[in-house]
Amino acid sequence: MRQVIAIGGGGFGRTQNSNHIEQYILDQAQTNTPNICFIPTATGDTDPYIVNYYSVFSKLECNPTHISFFKRTIDLKEHILNQDVIFVGGGNTKSMLAVWRDWGLDTILKEAYNQGCVMSGVSAGAICWFEKGLTDSWADQLRMIPCMNFIPGSCAPHYDEEPERRPATKKLLEDGSIEFMYGIEGGSALHFKNEKPELGIRFSKNKKSYKVTLENNSIKELPYPIEDIHR
Repeated sequence: MRQVIAIGGGGFGRTQNSNHIEQYILDQAQTNTPNICFIPTATGDTDPYIVNYYSVFSKLECNPTHISFFKRTIDLKEHILNQDVIFVGGGNTKSMLAVWRDWGLDTILKEAYNQGCVMSGVSAGAICWFEKGLTDSWADQLRMIPCMNFIPGSCAPHYDEEPERRPATKKLLEDGSIEFMYGIEGGSALHFKNEKPELGIRFSKNKKSYKVTLENNSIKELPYPIEDIHR
């Protein structure tokens, strides 16, 4: 089974005091002690982000590792194809994808995905799996960019956390740039199985994921069924 867990915002990048979404992701792997690899390219492999990752995942039943592109880089294919879970961090999506494509990581990730490795991530690490993503990689405005196209359609993270996300989505729908948008709020995730959205995962109070469409010149936000893992 092919899986993507796209997180709208939150997780270990913000707090290391809870591990609800992290444990949920690990639980989707087909082994009791999964190998998980963190890819923090979108922040330029910043050390504090990597430290936060190990702070959380070292307490869980897994084997955590990470990949750096801004120090000496390991054999990517050998390492990635030995993972049960991939977690991609947030940051600058455009720059991240450019680095990946130069190294051929996008092709390696696709191979791992097809072999059943669980793909996950937050913000940039959420939208990278889609055909297109709504990104703030530019300082002046949100823009749609082509991503890796593991999943058809477009994705907007931070759907409730950043006030410009909803208006930008509305404009894209109105001008016909997209047919629909997956809108994922912070504190929630959307779990895809075999490229189909199966379930919204809530790890903060009152958070949702939507399929956003334009019907009769009105925006429609259809929430996905929720599994609440917030405790």
